[in-house]
Amino acid sequence: MKMVDISDKREVSRRATAIGEIKLKQETCTLIKAGKIEKGDPLTVAEISAINGVKESSRLLTFSHQIPLESVTAQAKLTDSGASLVVSASAHYRTGVEMDALTGVAIGLLNLWDMVKKYEKDEEGQYPSTVVHNLRVLEKVKEK
Repeated sequence: MKMVDISDKREVSRRATAIGEIKLKQETCTLIKAGKIEKGDPLTVAEISAINGVKESSRLLTFSHQIPLESVTAQAKLTDSGASLVVSASAHYRTGVEMDALTGVAIGLLNLWDMVKKYEKDEEGQYPSTVVHNLRVLEKVKEK
């Protein structure tokens, strides 16, 4: 096993944007809108957690390189069926930042789920309708 050797690649500007969604009960969405989630604002926590997730991606993804990030943004919003989270990362480096952006989305959405899990459980303590889905790269840009 080994990481890919990127020492012969030149550093160029790279940017990636990823998105993901979480399906939530309508009642949970209403509580978020009203600011009545006991742990605080799950959208803000998702954004902060996403930024942290991007910064920690090389520790979480076994063969990922540590990338000197220059910018990370995260934007969470309520949707008709839950919430979405968009994360962008940029750096001048030898390899891309798409895995970092994807990691940020995943970590942010898991933190959002943790914030609202009390409201998402059914009578048996299960989560029959809560789903993280549509995790994908929206755009990957590499300077020529």
